[in-house]
Amino acid sequence: MNIAALIQEQARLQPNKASVTMWDGSFYTFAQFERRSQQIAQRLHNSGVRPGARVALFVRPSLDFSIITFALFKLGAIPVLIDPGMGRKNLLKALSEVAPEGMIAVNVVHVLRRIFATSFKSVKWAWTVSPNFFLATNLLKDLDAESTDFKVFDAKPTDTAAILFTSGGTGTPKGVITTHGILTAQTHMLQEMFALDSSHKDLPGFPLFALFTLAMGMTSVIPDMDPTKPAKCDPAKIVPTLINEKITFCAGSPAIWERVGQYCLDHKITLPHLQHVVMFGAPVQGVIHEMWAKILPSGTTHTPYGATECLPVACMSGREILKETWPKTQTGAGTCVGPATPGNKIIIIEATDIPEASLKEVPRGTIGEIVVQGPTVTPGYYGREVATKLAKIPHLDGLCHRMGDVGYLDEQGRVWFCGRKVHVVGSQYPIPCEAIFNQHPAVKRTALVNLKDRAGIVVEMRAGFGWSHQIKAELKTLGAKHSHTASIQDFFPHPGFPVDVRHNIKIDRVSLSAWAQKESV
Repeated sequence: MNIAALIQEQARLQPNKASVTMWDGSFYTFAQFERRSQQIAQRLHNSGVRPGARVALFVRPSLDFSIITFALFKLGAIPVLIDPGMGRKNLLKALSEVAPEGMIAVNVVHVLRRIFATSFKSVKWAWTVSPNFFLATNLLKDLDAESTDFKVFDAKPTDTAAILFTSGGTGTPKGVITTHGILTAQTHMLQEMFALDSSHKDLPGFPLFALFTLAMGMTSVIPDMDPTKPAKCDPAKIVPTLINEKITFCAGSPAIWERVGQYCLDHKITLPHLQHVVMFGAPVQGVIHEMWAKILPSGTTHTPYGATECLPVACMSGREILKETWPKTQTGAGTCVGPATPGNKIIIIEATDIPEASLKEVPRGTIGEIVVQGPTVTPGYYGREVATKLAKIPHLDGLCHRMGDVGYLDEQGRVWFCGRKVHVVGSQYPIPCEAIFNQHPAVKRTALVNLKDRAGIVVEMRAGFGWSHQIKAELKTLGAKHSHTASIQDFFPHPGFPVDVRHNIKIDRVSLSAWAQKESV
């Protein structure tokens, strides 16, 4: 069940095909990928790394990022992946919590290791991926001296494969325990969802997605962008890669594809080879689907729904959204994210903070908490028993995960997302309320906020538009037309919304609520 076995199989089936490729054209074949990961696994084993050892991985997207990750899988070691964008305080806390025994990192992290020694005190083995660095051993130097006959760890489905930290966008970052069985199930599920095979070519806007597509035998082309700042990507660098490499599948934050899509429209570019543009991390506006419908003569967009704790949960295509659900979203029905993916079961229960939540379903069409049961539900959080108990519901048919989101199922069994449970204000839900005010032509986006005794709306204006009493009056008029927003009378202009560090698109409504409460005094 070791996820690394899928790469070994690809190296056997198509040894000379490009596996991981950089935007500049450099690449490793699958045979080279397999050989190099074997050598790295052997080197780490020789250093004392054994199955179950936790190894923090801070390596930028590169030819060797996926190779090192699969080498750790082969060892039975556990890569610990922490988003460096979460900030120094959260990063150091996460490291102290998971206590990695090894660390493979770029040089700046090794410098931090010396400055904040207490947070890194568990680290016994330290490697760099850069040459000529005195604080750590170079993992990649003279690899040909290592054997390629490393025996891959015979993992059981329940063996921990990785610890993936949440971004902390809606709370403290937590280390999600992911097993070899779950990674394998996710690979097969994604393959079935998008009808992918080795003939496809991938451009991962989110680096971890490459682990799945490489395991499917796809060539994965690393884009020229900083994955920690997707909202600042340069489409003039990404679009030529999409064209020249004839990419058929790409995935990442909507913040990337909004910029890339606008660039294509501005330059009258279409992408006939591209079949799937997958956007995840936050609800996607219909205007983005409409934008890409003009760019993709043979493809469409997709909006998979899920979380680090369970992915994917549901999915819907942009074609279906524009044809069937977007008009309802604009009038406050929530965002439709589609039916459950094959193998998953979605249940809507009464929204509650009680740990012992039951699986008693609310009636169809009733908003409640979204719960999922299926083969990709992760077992819990590393070292967080209380958080695990709050998020998981044991059941005879399999462990269930409480998504922390609210929504409902329609008569066709599709999920409608209405927001995070912690962002609900009284009986008013973020996504349905914000959709009403987002229709104003001068408004870029809005956020429902908690003013303690009532709900308010924070407004971010489009470029070139300023706030005025007239716009405020027009927003009140829009709200008055709908029962769920008629009571909202407080509006606050904001220069730029705080967003999550991973996808640069999830609105930090908790911070905005605190800000608006001060503004309302």
